[in-house]
Amino acid sequence: MDQPSAPGLLTIGYEGTVQRDVVDTLRHAEAVHLLDVRAVPQSRKPGFSKRLLAGSLAEAGIAYTHLRGLGTPKPGRDAARRGDIATMHRIYAAHLETVEAQVDLARAIAIAQNERACLLCFERDHGHCHRSIVAGLICEATGSSVIHLVAPLPSI
Repeated sequence: MDQPSAPGLLTIGYEGTVQRDVVDTLRHAEAVHLLDVRAVPQSRKPGFSKRLLAGSLAEAGIAYTHLRGLGTPKPGRDAARRGDIATMHRIYAAHLETVEAQVDLARAIAIAQNERACLLCFERDHGHCHRSIVAGLICEATGSSVIHLVAPLPSI
């Protein structure tokens, strides 16, 4: 008998959008647990710093967990800002070998096996973000598939 698959993994980036639209997108996708995979869970964008985001998610019935070990080290973030995705991927691959990353990856896998979880980072395009790497590892471990969510851009 086949083992049941995980509830499905989601990812989302908040670049260019507002917190309300991210939370609404998560609710519409039936996410129950947001996994923040930023190394530094602070943001200049209103509503996306750890405490404010966690509070708004709690009001929406969505759990929040920050997994610092799955964040991109500063040199990787700098490479991503320059548009050097290959360098970011190389730096991140090396980072994934650290104990902290492996511990937080195991936590993410455990959560994603039991709940409809969503990985959050900044970049709107998941192809330019390390969360796609993390999503691939989680899906490989859980047998689930991934859906990359995109919150609407605010109208001008």
